[in-house]
This record gives sequence, C-alpha cells and structure tokens, in this order.
Amino acid sequence: MKKIKQASSEHLLEVVVNAIQEVKGEEIRSLDLRNIPNSVADFFVVCHGNSNTQVQAIANRVEKDTIEAFNDRPWHTEGVRNAEWILMDYSNIVVHVFYKEAREFYALEELWADAEVKEYEYEV
Repeated sequence: MKKIKQASSEHLLEVVVNAIQEVKGEEIRSLDLRNIPNSVADFFVVCHGNSNTQVQAIANRVEKDTIEAFNDRPWHTEGVRNAEWILMDYSNIVVHVFYKEAREFYALEELWADAEVKEYEYEV
C-alpha cells in the first residue's frame, strides 16, 4: 500500500472500514458528522466484536493498517485494557470498537441520531 502523508477523512475512513472488515467486525457503521454544528470529528466509525479478544484484534488491525497506509497512529486511544469499548481518535475520525453488550448499553449511534449513517457489509 502506498504511503500518503496527509489522509483525507474519506480515505482514512475507507482504510479503517476495510481493516474492521478484515477482522470480521460486526455491524460496521460510519456516522457522518460534517453537517452537525460543533461536532468533534468528521466521522465516527462504530462496530463491535463478540469477544474481548476480537475487540482488541479489530483495534490492532485498524492501527496497523493506518500506519501502513499513512504512517499515522491515533493521537489518543482508550479502553485497550478491558477491551469492552476501545476508542481510537484520529482527530478527523474517531473509531469506536465495542464488545457487543457494551455497544447495546451505550447506544452511541442514538446519541448522534442527526448524523448521516452508512452501513457496511462484510467484504469476502
């Protein structure tokens, strides 16, 4: 994969979603926040795994692929230790990798109901 110095939000989104699909993350959705006043990022990406191990694997793959594509790491990461909700902040994109039950409990997508939502299928 060719290294790019500055990733557009859309290109970074594509790499993140592909990485999640590679590790079989479930119910992958992007929330486009660009038209919402005072939003914290251009996009949120939300998905879940069915075990703490899968949640960690998804986050690891996202980080690996963004390093390979853009030589870029998230500037902030939280939740790696318990792997129930890993947040990876790339500034213009925030990736939320949930354990399935935590995703249902926090209902993050409902908090940003005004966002345009795109769902992604598995790429086989």
